[in-house]
Amino acid sequence: MTPAADWLENITYDELHEGQSARLLRTLSMADIQAFAAVSGDTNPAHLSSDFANDTLFHGVIAHGMWGGALISALLGTQFPGPGTIYVSQDLHFTRPVRVGDTLTVTATVVRKLAERKQVELDCQAVNQKGETVLHGLARVLAPTKKVRLPRPHMPQIQLFDPQARLRELLALGQGLAPARCAVVHPCDAESLRGAMDAAHHGLIVPVLVGPEARLRALAGQAGIDLHGAEIVPVEHSHAAAAKAAELAALGQVEMLMKGSLHTDELMQAVLAQPTLRTGRRMSHVFRFDVPLYSKPLLITDAALNIRPSLAEKADIIRNAIDFARILGVQQPRVAILSAVETVNPSIPSTLDAAALCKMADRQQICGGVLDGPLAFDNAISLQAAQIKDISSPVAGQADILAVPDLESGNMLAKQLEYLAGASGSGIVLGARVPIALTSRADGPQARVASALLARLVAQHARKAAPAAGASA
Repeated sequence: MTPAADWLENITYDELHEGQSARLLRTLSMADIQAFAAVSGDTNPAHLSSDFANDTLFHGVIAHGMWGGALISALLGTQFPGPGTIYVSQDLHFTRPVRVGDTLTVTATVVRKLAERKQVELDCQAVNQKGETVLHGLARVLAPTKKVRLPRPHMPQIQLFDPQARLRELLALGQGLAPARCAVVHPCDAESLRGAMDAAHHGLIVPVLVGPEARLRALAGQAGIDLHGAEIVPVEHSHAAAAKAAELAALGQVEMLMKGSLHTDELMQAVLAQPTLRTGRRMSHVFRFDVPLYSKPLLITDAALNIRPSLAEKADIIRNAIDFARILGVQQPRVAILSAVETVNPSIPSTLDAAALCKMADRQQICGGVLDGPLAFDNAISLQAAQIKDISSPVAGQADILAVPDLESGNMLAKQLEYLAGASGSGIVLGARVPIALTSRADGPQARVASALLARLVAQHARKAAPAAGASA
């Protein structure tokens, strides 16, 4: 039997009488304000920016006035008179601001019935928890004449995700750090050039643009990109740009590299050609994603460099990711080693690798994180899925790092998160002497700025570690 709360039942015109009333209660949250702004398009900073709102008459963020009006509409449409009600008119008077945390009691009271047209006039008020009226007005509606009782419609869920806010949180990790010299390799399209200069304007890098100078300057002029503060190292083409940038890194003249509009293979081959840039570890790529439906940043590795890594290469890939997560502030990252299933199956090689990697962690061959695998994607990121499958694991449902079996699966997963799940991503190559901010050529300037921030944090970590390494030598 459906509970009474799951039904909507109206009050017909004949059942209504003067003085009759109903009410609803609602507490305002910041999520309510954001959702109302998203649906209405009203992005007045008085409702969304505390910095702006603090200097206004109200000295803080307040709700949209029509949010209170929407509560009146909800009361009339769902309860009193309820389903079948049609708005004719509504006047509203706003007497006090509504702030986050305020609880409103919204009341509608019948003041007059108009028999000829089956219309009803209702006095509407919203009162806060202090007993102060914040909103009042008169509504006129066509009341329903037919009695209905029906199941309450399914309520769609609104998932609020603010990429700009997530980007600001990420950039805050680099607050106070001096910009690092960065060779930007062949930034010969508007997105990569703008991303590099935006990273410079955020104080992350001192850009050293390596590419055809005339082409770069022409592109900047056409796209309206200010190259002030950028050094240009002129070369003829992308191959030469990759070689020159790697040489600058090998000579210690730049602390990080940033991919422009060239192929990843071109850049990585140039880096590998410089023995000074090798560390003895396998180089690997890590995506960092902010996913709307996941509670924390998610790292995915390797989805860009290593096509079918061996067991030893997977160990290095995981070591790189653990070290990177710790630089980002995750003290003991949880690593889910993915496969199609969560049990070891000799017919699925990735499950054997996962089991071996976990045993390597047990023997301290991989340190700094908590590993578990094989895990399927669902139970790696969903605690509910893990519980349903009776998986007892310190990683399942709360992974920080997803280690994928191969590049194909990782690349598809990363692109699905971005294009289907609305995730915002950035990427970096680890395992060389210098970090490499590496994004897709389809990525926009924000992804490039975020990737530059990741590389800047790794470069800062390397800068701190360098004196200690020199002393031990």
